[in-house]
Amino acid sequence: MSSALIIGVTGQDGRLLADLLQSHGTIVWGASRKGTLPPELASVLPVPAIDLRDQGSLVEALTRARPDEIYHLAAQTSVERSHTEPVATAETTGVGVARVLEAARQVAPRARIFIPSSSEIFGVPAESPQHESTPIRPTSPYGAAKVFAQHLARIYRRRHDMFVAVGILYNHESPRRPSHFVTRKISLAVAAIARGEASSLPLGNLDASRDWTYAGDVVRAMRLMLQHHEPADFVIASGQSRSVRDWCEIAFRRVGLDYHDYVESDPALWRPAEEPPLVGDATKARTLLGWQPTVSFPELVHLMVDADLARGSHHVDGDRA
Repeated sequence: MSSALIIGVTGQDGRLLADLLQSHGTIVWGASRKGTLPPELASVLPVPAIDLRDQGSLVEALTRARPDEIYHLAAQTSVERSHTEPVATAETTGVGVARVLEAARQVAPRARIFIPSSSEIFGVPAESPQHESTPIRPTSPYGAAKVFAQHLARIYRRRHDMFVAVGILYNHESPRRPSHFVTRKISLAVAAIARGEASSLPLGNLDASRDWTYAGDVVRAMRLMLQHHEPADFVIASGQSRSVRDWCEIAFRRVGLDYHDYVESDPALWRPAEEPPLVGDATKARTLLGWQPTVSFPELVHLMVDADLARGSHHVDGDRA
C-alpha cells in the first residue's frame, strides 16, 4: 500500500486531496504548522509540526512518514498580501520549496513530488490562452516566488533525477475556500441575505475576470501528475474567463434574487491595478493525463452557495491553504 505526505493538509486543497488519496487506498500523512490536525482529518496520520523556514522540521516530518509521494501545498497564498509582505512571501512560497526539495533529496529521494505553481507566473501574458511554454513574466512578489519554485523543481528533476511534477494552477474554488477570497465572500453573503441576516454585499471591481475551476478537479490533476510515467509541468485550468459579476448573477439567482438589488461596487475594494485576465490552456493535461474538469462554472457557484446555505448562520470556514 502506497503512502503520501501532504504538506499543508489543513487548507482547501490539502483536505480535498486527502479525501481523494484515501479513496484510492493511499495511507495519508499530514503536515501542518501546529503539528495537530482538526477532527475532520482524523483519518490522516500527523507528523511533527513543520515550519517552511526550518529545514530540520521538514527532514523530521519526512523521516517520520517515509512517503512514496509528497504533495507540497503549504504557502502564503494571497497575491495582494505579497505586495505588503514580499520578504515573507519569498521565504515561504519560494525558498520554502527549496527546503522541501532538499529535505526530500536527503530523506526520500525516490518519492514522487508535486509542487504547485500558479497562473501568476505569466503576469501580463504574452498570449492567451497560456500554456506550459508561454513566456514567464510575473508582476507580483507572489508570482516571482512561484517562478523561483517552478525553476527549482525543474533543476531537481534534471540535476538529481528526482520525480518532481509541477502544476501551473489557475484559480480553483470549493466550499472549503477561506472567507477572504471573493468567491467565498459571495457565497457566504448570498446565504446570509437569503436568510434575512444581511441586506447588501460590497465588492470591488465586478468586471475583474479569472479562469475558475473546481478545486476537487484540480487535486485530481495533482494525483494524475504523480501517476504519470515521467515528471513534467502541466497547466490546470478551465480554459474559460468568467467575471465577478458572473459569480454574483448566478449565485443570487440560485436563491431567487437579483444581484443588482444587493451588490455594491465599492471603489475602496478595487485593486490598485487590475491585471489582464489569465486563461489557461490545459491541452497537455487532457492529452497526457486524461484530465478534464467535471464541474461546470454554474455548478461550482451552486455548489458553494448550497454549502453555505446548509451550514447555517453561525459557521464561517476559516481554513487557510
